[in-house]
Amino acid sequence: MGRPGGKTCCAVLRMSNRFVPTALIALLLILHGQLWFGRGSVPNVAKLQGQLEAQQRNNAQAALANDRLGAEIRDLREGLEIVEEKARTELGMVKSNEIYVQIAK
Repeated sequence: MGRPGGKTCCAVLRMSNRFVPTALIALLLILHGQLWFGRGSVPNVAKLQGQLEAQQRNNAQAALANDRLGAEIRDLREGLEIVEEKARTELGMVKSNEIYVQIAK
């Protein structure tokens, strides 16, 4: 007859020969699913990159506006000419020795 348990040894080898490829295929399917549907999936990353680019554009526009306002604040602190110009254009200031003439179109 052969060795006792000889058939069991071959059965275990056959079972392990089936188990390893099956486990590897299952792992591959899980990883592939994560790639397309998980938290760091390809579509999700693309969407986040688009949001990042839009936010960077908004930040650049806000930085330009901040720079303009900073320059205006410096001018207001340093010179009276800009104050007078603002008062004339926005508030309609007229000096005591000037005559204000408004021309209707």
